[in-house]
Amino acid sequence: MSYKIKTDMFEGPLDLLVYLIENAKMDIYDIEISEITGQYIEYIKQMQNLDVEIGAEFILLAANLLKIKSKLLLPGNNKEESLKEDDPRREIVDMLMEYKKFKNVAEYLKKREGEGLQLIAKPKEDLEEILSDPTEILKLSHEEFIKAFEKFILKKQKVMDIKKRYDNIQRKRITAEERIGYIKKLLLEMIDDQQEIDFIETLKDEKDRYDKALSFTSVLEMIKQGQVVASQETTYGNIKLSRGCKLSEASMSEEDETFTL
Repeated sequence: MSYKIKTDMFEGPLDLLVYLIENAKMDIYDIEISEITGQYIEYIKQMQNLDVEIGAEFILLAANLLKIKSKLLLPGNNKEESLKEDDPRREIVDMLMEYKKFKNVAEYLKKREGEGLQLIAKPKEDLEEILSDPTEILKLSHEEFIKAFEKFILKKQKVMDIKKRYDNIQRKRITAEERIGYIKKLLLEMIDDQQEIDFIETLKDEKDRYDKALSFTSVLEMIKQGQVVASQETTYGNIKLSRGCKLSEASMSEEDETFTL
């Protein structure tokens, strides 16, 4: 019984030889036979469990490599020269080139087969009935059709111009300082320090999510500075804002300065 041995790197003796040459970054037309033969035989030693048939193919190629190596050792063979017609390596080079050619074709066909499996052919339809139907779908002359198309393009262009104009309009963003100043004004307009306002009142003119978030963070900053006191009677209930001690002191200082002037 024979077995076909295949690994992720090579399949068969020629595939192994191509792998060794490419891995050593050698020019296939200028193979270092001595080095490649040594590597090839070392691989064979590691494949002692191969069946006789496959093993014989590997050993046959090893014998050819050893024969070429011995010929190159004979006087008159200069390995530095380029490949010539009588170069002992030509036989193995021709064999490898032929092998690579068929291998490339096989890989190309395999790729095309994979691409073909991803396609679904549409069954052929009989269009004779449609082509022979004398019904006129669009009763427009050539000139009328062009005018209708131009009208459509102009209308679409107007819509795009208006959309572009409104997309470019951006409302000016208020700053945190401006929002804090607005909240201060609301609190200072109250008659006494005990009065309260709903936090919602600071948002009544704001529809933008950004501005609402800015109002909330501004209140937190004012609480931190002692300018605002916040209270909430129930969970998720209305947040009440009243003057903090720092804001009351600032208000009194401003009144004193006004009276002095």
